[in-house]
Amino acid sequence: MENLSYMEIREQICDVCHKMWQLGWVAANDGNVTVKLEDGSFLATPTGISKSFITPEKIVRIDKDANIIEGIDGYRPSSEIKMHLRCYTERDDVGSVVHAHPPTATGFAVANIPLDKYTMIETIVSLGSIPITPYCTPSTNEVPEAIAPFLADHDVMLLKNHGALAVGADLITAYYKMETLELFAKISLNARLLGREEEVSRENIDKLIELRKFYGVTGKHPGYKKYS
Repeated sequence: MENLSYMEIREQICDVCHKMWQLGWVAANDGNVTVKLEDGSFLATPTGISKSFITPEKIVRIDKDANIIEGIDGYRPSSEIKMHLRCYTERDDVGSVVHAHPPTATGFAVANIPLDKYTMIETIVSLGSIPITPYCTPSTNEVPEAIAPFLADHDVMLLKNHGALAVGADLITAYYKMETLELFAKISLNARLLGREEEVSRENIDKLIELRKFYGVTGKHPGYKKYS
């Protein structure tokens, strides 16, 4: 990704928030987005505001302990910030975290059905299998503790009875991963309604995962160490 200015990153966060709202991934005050800056601080969407109403000046800047460095009076980061900060602590390669409630993917999270079948070529390359993290009470330390074990091998995960989480080297990468997740969930649901899901052969999975190098795909993959 090209190097963006401080204001451009704020504007990009707003663009992503607006897209998530337009796509129906968030309602009311749902969802949150963070981006890590070069100085080690973070930009975060504020709590209590619809993602459709986010504007650049409403975004807050915080330190690694969630203390506010810069922001309009009365604005503070989401109570889910603990989950975001844990992603950055566990993964030096993460530059952005996106949390939303995409309906079909979240349906799988509510049904407690992981998206762990290797059936869709693009998803095999970019994400691999998608696990479900244990149930947690929102806004508590239960959430970061629950996701931590999955971060070593996964860029995307379903949060049981809650929603989805995506991490990426930058904001657009994290957002694209969430898009891929929701489309894969829709395709998987359709396949199940049709009566079957046919997985790709082991040999072809090997070839697809190797394509990550060719395409320059960043991040973690649960099958990469196993198959590469």
